[in-house]
Amino acid sequence: MSDLIPPGRTKRKKRLRNFIRSLSQNKIALSVTSRLAIWYLEWVQNTNKIVVEPANILETITPQQPLIVGVWHGQHILMPVLPLGLNASAMISKNFDGEVTARIVKHYGNRTIRASGGRSQKQTLKKGGMTGFLEMLNALQENDNVVQTADIPKGIARRAGLGIIMLGQKSGAPIVPLAIASSRRFIFQKAWDKAALNMPFGTTAIVVGELIHIPKDADNATLEACRENLENELNRATKRAYELTGNPE
Repeated sequence: MSDLIPPGRTKRKKRLRNFIRSLSQNKIALSVTSRLAIWYLEWVQNTNKIVVEPANILETITPQQPLIVGVWHGQHILMPVLPLGLNASAMISKNFDGEVTARIVKHYGNRTIRASGGRSQKQTLKKGGMTGFLEMLNALQENDNVVQTADIPKGIARRAGLGIIMLGQKSGAPIVPLAIASSRRFIFQKAWDKAALNMPFGTTAIVVGELIHIPKDADNATLEACRENLENELNRATKRAYELTGNPE
């Protein structure tokens, strides 16, 4: 298959990766990009009408803290700036996008866990996924909420992995399926997760699905059933969020 890829394209991709890697180590580039991102997100948040369903969701979930908030990749860009009323530790990758996201998350008083999962055990170890899992478990044991993307990076978009399910089992904390959607948005069609960039002067909807509790003694079949349940709830919440914006997917 690699023989079918033109050598020039391979070299361009390599140069682009090296350029992005150099940016992630450039403090000035990170600072400027982060400040612009924070300004943009606040502009979007301040110019959008916010709709929440259920309207009393904070009253329902606050007594059940600590919580594991599960979101889909590419549908969470606006999350740090929204007035959700819950602080948390967020698991964030170590690439350039992750560095910028980490600075945004910290700007709003939240904490970061620098790691990400992978499509294989080798990738998970390389990206610090196991260490990240233990840090999230420790945060929950200290009564801190955590935020984790439910689907595996660069895997199958909107397919829940078992990592977040295992975290719920080990910690005993409920998983909160959360979806965020905006009526005005730009979709990155070439991104593996079809990431949505929220845009100003529209409507943003926040929808929370049914909380999912993972039994401590769950066997493999039960864990898989919980994974499917989370996936279904996240997809249902995502569909409903887009419907509430008046501009369905």
